[in-house]
Amino acid sequence: MRKLIYSMNMSLDGYVAARGDDIGWSGPSVELHQWFNDRAREIGISLYGRKLWELMSSHWPTADKQPGATPVEIDFARVWQKTPKVVFSSTLDRVDGNARLVTGDAVAEITRLKAEDGAPMEIGGAILAGTAMRAGLIDEYEVVTHPVLVGGGTPFFSSLDSWVNLRLLETRTFPEDVTLSRYETKR
Repeated sequence: MRKLIYSMNMSLDGYVAARGDDIGWSGPSVELHQWFNDRAREIGISLYGRKLWELMSSHWPTADKQPGATPVEIDFARVWQKTPKVVFSSTLDRVDGNARLVTGDAVAEITRLKAEDGAPMEIGGAILAGTAMRAGLIDEYEVVTHPVLVGGGTPFFSSLDSWVNLRLLETRTFPEDVTLSRYETKR
């Protein structure tokens, strides 16, 4: 059975994006980017909601060929390009690259994918992750907290119907006072 990991950058006040989908506050240091790269190598499938897919697919397919791309960006682009992706959307008609589109029941498809053998899956996009949270499908949370208050926007955590108890697995500090907190869901 695959593990499902929810991992995104978050402002200290709990948002993955400020109003207007602004993520300008979340640029990673080289060390944090390398952590994301190393982690991405361990992922078997990436699950995306529409907004995050549109953001990622507008940059990473060609980021390794862009003038001025840093070694850590080139490395991430190549890992990202190779990783199979599933995009959940009711408005997109198609997706490109190493991705397939799911327009139906996200919970049913994520449950099916989790039941397979293989490397862990990551889920990104607050709305899609919220759906998985409410269904009890997320096994691990990786919260990368940036020391900024954005005052509103898209929250990292969704409204839940019941509590989710967690166990702390790891904490780490990166440059620019960014912290990682990893938790597993207590079952």
